[in-house]
Amino acid sequence: MFSITVRDHLMIAHSFRGEVFGPAQRLHGATFLVDATFRRAELDADNIVVDIGLATRELNAVVGELNYRNLDEEPAFADTNTSTEFLAKVIADRLAERVRAGALGEGARGLSGLTVTLHESHIAWASYERGL
Repeated sequence: MFSITVRDHLMIAHSFRGEVFGPAQRLHGATFLVDATFRRAELDADNIVVDIGLATRELNAVVGELNYRNLDEEPAFADTNTSTEFLAKVIADRLAERVRAGALGEGARGLSGLTVTLHESHIAWASYERGL
């Protein structure tokens, strides 16, 4: 399996509901490094997984929809604990929509899957992996 990974960053504010979250129940900020890894079994006609420039552009666009937002105020996330794991899935699903729409080029139609990893720190991160 071949893969490429592109990276961006994301800064949000949010709070959580539930005792399990302790002090994070209060409004707080979070900064993430965001990695998107695209996979395929065989390289395309140009011997690449996907165009890195297009992958970077589309990750930046998806992250830009969330960046510098208080997620507690976003209607799409009403009554939702926007955990790191949950946000990894949101970003992966939005990237998958862009792949299906052709935003990463025709060669991207041969992708088999992608993984989005949000790094909370140098010692903790969460990922969501999905097929395409």
